[in-house]
Amino acid sequence: MQDPTSFSRRRFITGATAVAAFGPSLSHAAPANERLNIAFIGYGKRAYSVMGEALRQKDVQVVAVCEVEGTRLAKAKEVVEERYAAEIKSGSYKGCKTYIDYRELLKRDDLDAVVIMTPDHMHVHTALAAANKKLDIYCEKPLTQNIAEGRLLVNAVKKNKIIFQTGSQQRSEYGNRFRTAVEMIWAGRIGDLKTIRIGVGASPKPCDLPAQEKPDNVNWDLWLGPAPQRAYNEILCPKGLHSHYPAFRHYEEYAGGGLADMGAHHFDIAQWAMKMDSSGPVSVEPPAKGNTGLKFIYASGVEMFHGGPDDCTFEGTKGTIRVGRGQLKSEPAEILTTPVGKDDLRVYPSNNHLRNWLDCVRSRKEPICTAETGHRTASVCHLANIGYKLRRKLTWDPKKEKFVNDPEANALTTRKARKGWEYA
Repeated sequence: MQDPTSFSRRRFITGATAVAAFGPSLSHAAPANERLNIAFIGYGKRAYSVMGEALRQKDVQVVAVCEVEGTRLAKAKEVVEERYAAEIKSGSYKGCKTYIDYRELLKRDDLDAVVIMTPDHMHVHTALAAANKKLDIYCEKPLTQNIAEGRLLVNAVKKNKIIFQTGSQQRSEYGNRFRTAVEMIWAGRIGDLKTIRIGVGASPKPCDLPAQEKPDNVNWDLWLGPAPQRAYNEILCPKGLHSHYPAFRHYEEYAGGGLADMGAHHFDIAQWAMKMDSSGPVSVEPPAKGNTGLKFIYASGVEMFHGGPDDCTFEGTKGTIRVGRGQLKSEPAEILTTPVGKDDLRVYPSNNHLRNWLDCVRSRKEPICTAETGHRTASVCHLANIGYKLRRKLTWDPKKEKFVNDPEANALTTRKARKGWEYA
């Protein structure tokens, strides 16, 4: 294995010889035969599998990990160095450096990219800092905690000309089921799309957890980041290694509830099927009561409901497609048994979400789920949560990303960060 400090893109782009040889237009591109130096920020249940995938890539080396909980930080280092044990022995790999504070990690000058696996409320703060270092980014979903910060992130990605992948892996994986469903819808197999039903959980609630004694190996201030000050609770930041997804997702200070957690996957497929990756609905109509039943209306006339029998149900004038991580069905069955025609529009080719990002880091092409796409999908989830909170019809302008003549609703599209954690 090559010395991890020798071939980083950041060193490559700052060298006068490289600029002279390749020109400004290729200033971000790492040579094809060089390993990409990447770091992981956050190491919880989801990061276990994503890091495992990264460590299997021959053109990548994980050189650093960052985590606010000490047991998980030590385990992440152990996992990485076990993978590179032979290279450590030979001296060609210098070991995996550990960090508690992501801002310290980002001071390194040998990184090409970072993988962000923090809790939801820290995604944008961490990603903004990395983007301003011109590092390419893979960031887990839901991309944002609120609508306004998503636009800040998209602008930073564009300004710094980085490659950004949102971790909505249903676009690439799960047996091609979601990809096939979208292609069939684009090909008109269900006729004109009329109704979409998304079967995901409920909105978040204010955090009401009791205070607990903070473990000595947890940096609680860094875990909170921009969220309001409160005492430690292990439901938010579990102690040590864990095999569950932490329940911070249920609380509005940190995430968007079950609606945004799985909604960031399934509403993403709905947006994709409608070709709305850079837009959104024009109306939000919540039910008078209850945790499901909210309706979105799009300019095309398509109605999308929060709640349904499956992950994603698409109803058209000629039939229905029902798709989830474990199933793909249609009524009538012929919708799915007829092959896609040679002239039908096909989806972006990708069967491994992380690999797609890594390939794009090298080619500088857009990945399958950009920052704009991730922001727009997260916005749908946030719009639903705002609708449930206000319990009245809302008119949304997807171009301006504002509610029309509604200061009360617009105030909920952002939040004031905790002192010292204002947005960059």
